[in-house]
Amino acid sequence: MTVWTTIDSPLGELLLVGEPTPDGATTLTSLSMPGQRNAPTPRADWQRDPGRFTDVERQLTAYFADELTPFEIEFTPTGTDFQRRVWDALEEIPYGTSTTYGALAERIGLPRERIQALGAAIGANPLLVVRPCHRVIGADGSMRGYAGGVERKVRLLTHEGALQPTLL
Repeated sequence: MTVWTTIDSPLGELLLVGEPTPDGATTLTSLSMPGQRNAPTPRADWQRDPGRFTDVERQLTAYFADELTPFEIEFTPTGTDFQRRVWDALEEIPYGTSTTYGALAERIGLPRERIQALGAAIGANPLLVVRPCHRVIGADGSMRGYAGGVERKVRLLTHEGALQPTLL
């Protein structure tokens, strides 16, 4: 059975999707945003159950209120071995910092000619915000490829203090 709910956030409505576990908990399988590339949409056979996501909602609320930096959210392992290796490396990027695609590739022992595969794995991350793919930027400091939209990437990095707010 798949369960889902939506919550409001400073980034817009977030869709939380999960799977109940035998002990009554729920593991998160997806956290997505409106307009996100490849985002799931609730299906008729899914059950809307906001009560299953109270801890995830509490942690996200605390994150956006600057009261929480590391997430402690149980999620369902998905993806290929390569994707999981990249996603594990994403989780090691500290709050308030960023890294480049090249530095991340080097960290996991990936040759430079595989940077495109690294970018594809980052783009396939089903857990936006909680698995911090937004912390990976171009070598020149440019904001590149974020499934939730580059403007949201900038907002997240600014929120975390990795970017200075711009004055208009």
